[in-house]
Amino acid sequence: MNKLINQQLLFLSLSLLLVGGAAAQLTTPRPSPAAELNQTIALTTITVNYSRPSVIRGNNDRTGQIWGSQVPWGLAPNAFGNQKPMPWRAGANENTTISFSTPVLIEGEQLGAGTYGLHMIPEESGTVTIIFSKNTSSWGSFWYEQTEDALRVKVQMKEAPFTNVLTYQFTEVGLTSGTLALMWEKKQIPIKLAVSQETILAKFRDDLRGVQGFGWQGPLSAANYCLQNNINHEEAVKWADQAIAANRTGQTLGMKAALLFQKGDIEAGVKTADEAKEIATMNELNTLGYQLAGANQYEKAEEFFKLNIKRNPKVANGYDSLGECYVAMGKNDEAIKLFKKSLSMDPPPNVKLNSIANLKRLGVDYSE
Repeated sequence: MNKLINQQLLFLSLSLLLVGGAAAQLTTPRPSPAAELNQTIALTTITVNYSRPSVIRGNNDRTGQIWGSQVPWGLAPNAFGNQKPMPWRAGANENTTISFSTPVLIEGEQLGAGTYGLHMIPEESGTVTIIFSKNTSSWGSFWYEQTEDALRVKVQMKEAPFTNVLTYQFTEVGLTSGTLALMWEKKQIPIKLAVSQETILAKFRDDLRGVQGFGWQGPLSAANYCLQNNINHEEAVKWADQAIAANRTGQTLGMKAALLFQKGDIEAGVKTADEAKEIATMNELNTLGYQLAGANQYEKAEEFFKLNIKRNPKVANGYDSLGECYVAMGKNDEAIKLFKKSLSMDPPPNVKLNSIANLKRLGVDYSE
């Protein structure tokens, strides 16, 4: 520990000498160069600013001397700053900082939007306390104060392939979550991040108060997100209505119908689908048919598929879709005729494969 304290004092003395003559100083390369990592998760931008020390630089090989030595287990003694035992700065030089453009969940705990100083307390057991500090401007952790903590969480350090230069990277990125990992020497410290659906919806609401709310695409996209994630149906229907008011089409009406079916309002969904069918394109009408079938409204779905065939008698997909409806209704003989009709019309590859697969499921060995 005395060696570590002496290293701190020597480093800081040299730093202060340099700062004293800063006006005459030349900018020179840093041994631990600065880096920035950016990642978007959901609608949230995450930025990590840090410096990158090396395990091996030139003839100096510190392999096996990083964890428990250069990075002490627990709090380190502090001969400078506030002279309180301090966490690791999770990098080098100035504070490592992490920024979030919206509120996030860190290991399931809420953290508000903003920029935070990032510190860590690794333990020999492998447990690491991750600290998000409201102080982002200090040098390292020498002035760290626990009273400035915004959040603390605990994670588990993992063994990892050798990484010479300290690196932050996102090892996993999903639609609304990801894992940020610090990787150095033969260790990895993973931190799970997530963006709540409520944060995403709040961003939609804010955006739709601006220019995006004057067209139909913005509210339709918001409604579709709710549909795909089976959430927020009441407000999503209002967004669909907003899109319909700006552009009344089979697509916008179909979105409202789909949301109504998903929330269990079958009667209103059927009524909206009936409105949509009058102006729907071929593909929109086909989609409406499947929506009705998905809501167990098979006779109504049959009506829509038949209407599509009437409007587009030379399109194989209509026969294939009606065939699938008949399979669901238990009308297998009629379904077989329709799949064969589809295949006789030189359908596109996806329709052909679907018709053949359905025939096989019905026990019909189809060969050209």
